[in-house]
Amino acid sequence: MRIAITGSIATDHLMTFSGRFADSLVVEQLDKVSLSFLAQDLQIRRGGVAANISFGMARLGQRPILVGAVGEDFEDYRSWLERHGVDCESVHVSETQHTARFVCTTDDDMAQIATFYAGAMSEARDIELAPVAARVGGLDLVLIGANDPEGMHRHTSECRTRGIPFVADPSQQLAFADGPFIRELIDGAAYLFTNEYEAHLTEQKTGWSAEEILDRVGTRVVTQGSKGAVIQRAGEPEIHVPVAGEVRRADPTGVGDAFRAGYLCGLSWGLEPTVCAQIGSMLATYVIETVGTQEYRLTGPDFLRRLEAAYGEATAAAVRPHLHVR
Repeated sequence: MRIAITGSIATDHLMTFSGRFADSLVVEQLDKVSLSFLAQDLQIRRGGVAANISFGMARLGQRPILVGAVGEDFEDYRSWLERHGVDCESVHVSETQHTARFVCTTDDDMAQIATFYAGAMSEARDIELAPVAARVGGLDLVLIGANDPEGMHRHTSECRTRGIPFVADPSQQLAFADGPFIRELIDGAAYLFTNEYEAHLTEQKTGWSAEEILDRVGTRVVTQGSKGAVIQRAGEPEIHVPVAGEVRRADPTGVGDAFRAGYLCGLSWGLEPTVCAQIGSMLATYVIETVGTQEYRLTGPDFLRRLEAAYGEATAAAVRPHLHVR
């Protein structure tokens, strides 16, 4: 499958706070909040949802097509992604703005407070998907991730017009979007990805029930943190996939992106939804065990060994013929 991944491309500034944010929050004074936290560590890493998903897919042997907008400061990042197998030929380079920045602090409970600077990402609205499809010989699927809102709208509309199946993955933009905008993003999607909180937010803002959303999308995938993931399809039994146990917990940033990357790889290999989610959950453990969203390393034998330990030989056997990484 030829899969294009649209969305943010950013640099992550990741800090850790030794304590709990919750201990500094006064519920009665949230309208006057004025807080600062002394960070113990700072890591500057590559990130952005589209880049993270693309990197994860490439680590499993795919060649995803990254589509997004960056600044002229992207060259080092481009080299990194291309060296790991990501097609960056359709990335738009701004002449005036810097690549987006994500600044995030994580406490001892793995709770996070973050700020995102869009920068060049605002020019994603200028990207047309038709030339991307023409360059690679057609697109089988387009993931529309968190991005410039107008860019998300344009990509969604173009997918509908051109009959390209798409994955709706609005994630962080759900907090800012209104109901009509969210309905426009998800209606008719082949897949809808959210976490548990975002699933409730989607229903609340659109005014659609869970059943009504299922009537409008092919498959709904909801990640639930330590409880795993749920796959829902209209008229089909709900599928629950538990998490694959991590060796250690270092940083949760990018875990959801890795899950999506693994799931999409499973789709491209023609595997069942349960196995797709298991691949995603397994890849997500590599991210949570590492500081930074693209700093993890994996080999095919190690991935299969851990996959089998978590989900059994049948899952490993289904994946083994497709996993062409050392």
